[in-house]
Amino acid sequence: MKRIILRQYLSPGLAIGLSLSFLSACGGDQAANTDGTGDSGAGTVTVLGVVVGEQQEKLEAAFAPFEEATGIDVVYEGTDAFATLLPVRVESGDAPDIAMFPQPGLMADFAQSGQLIPITSFMEMGDLEAAYPADWITLGSVDGDVYGVWFRASVKSLVWYNPQAFEAAGYTIPTTWDEMIALSDQIVADGNTPWCLGMESGDATGWVGTDWVEDIMLRTAGPEVYDQWITHEIPFNADPVTTAFTEFGEIVLNPDYISGGTVGAISTPFGDSIQGLFGDEPRCFMHRQANFIASFLPEEAVLGENIAVFPLPGIDPEFGTPVLVAGDVFAMFNDTPEAQALMEYLTTPEAHEVWAGLGGFISPHNNVGLEVYPDEVTQQQAQILADAEIVRFDGSDMMPGVVGTGTFWSGIVDYVGGEDVESVLADIEASWPSE
Repeated sequence: MKRIILRQYLSPGLAIGLSLSFLSACGGDQAANTDGTGDSGAGTVTVLGVVVGEQQEKLEAAFAPFEEATGIDVVYEGTDAFATLLPVRVESGDAPDIAMFPQPGLMADFAQSGQLIPITSFMEMGDLEAAYPADWITLGSVDGDVYGVWFRASVKSLVWYNPQAFEAAGYTIPTTWDEMIALSDQIVADGNTPWCLGMESGDATGWVGTDWVEDIMLRTAGPEVYDQWITHEIPFNADPVTTAFTEFGEIVLNPDYISGGTVGAISTPFGDSIQGLFGDEPRCFMHRQANFIASFLPEEAVLGENIAVFPLPGIDPEFGTPVLVAGDVFAMFNDTPEAQALMEYLTTPEAHEVWAGLGGFISPHNNVGLEVYPDEVTQQQAQILADAEIVRFDGSDMMPGVVGTGTFWSGIVDYVGGEDVESVLADIEASWPSE
């Protein structure tokens, strides 16, 4: 009744495999919960997530082959209030069969409270290891059990630039941090400004700066210390954190480096700042931001022609070129055959390739080929992720909310605004919740 075989999905006969697998699991065309939780109707699986608008249409297109193959109706509900709505739904006994979490920390809270189903109760660990790199399986695990199936990844460790402007000025892509700083100095010597940076984001103002610090932490302190930092095994004002803030300060606090200076950095909307790369006289030559900034490119931008990316270079050779990521992970509240079938489908390359082909999507799946991405810049981003030996999730999303989306965000704004690093880090440390 409970087991649905993953390998049945991984063949040209995907539709047949899914249909037979589902019918076998259900004992016919009727489905019932296996543990009494949830209230899914026959042939239906409910999903709650943060994806809305145009991106929701792409997600639903990715569900479509599964629905056609199995006859299971995927009822997706997108909401901007996911973190508020989901706990209310769960507490009232109206949990969705599956939730699409935008951060693993929230998923872990539900797993630790016993409200999620470990996917290894119906999937083979070997199949998961074949589908995903080890870092992604770890990100989907809680206390040794795997709960999450990763679907969409945001690659954050990118520097956007205008190849035409670089060529006209005679600049080359830096491959080390020292080369990047030397290039920044050359751009200043030429009478120009090397960086655009915009941190304004409404109630979330500051997250752009925390991304910079997290990227630098991975490059100076390494992944083990990074993990200790986000779990508070070392204090927020420990020396490695001070080093990362100070290294960021070498860029953001240099009045010659940032378009508009520190005032511009704090007040410029994050989606607007990349526009400085364009025009007859660009306001800047480099912009560090995640792949999703492509949604904010001006009409004149042509991927691969006047806009491209290179990896944010490494600092300490010991740690290479780590990749900071965000993303969306599916986890299961209700143990139904339909929910199991959808979770297994989400581990197949077919599920990822649909959205990848529609654009605005990068997959962490091992078996999604570069050819499915619609342009060379997205292919490059996917290759950067695939080649990364060190992958870590956005640190602020992994910390307690009062810190990660609270004092860390506001503290980075205070730091850019002129407050000394020791005071900023002491304040953030003092805000960390006591056990």
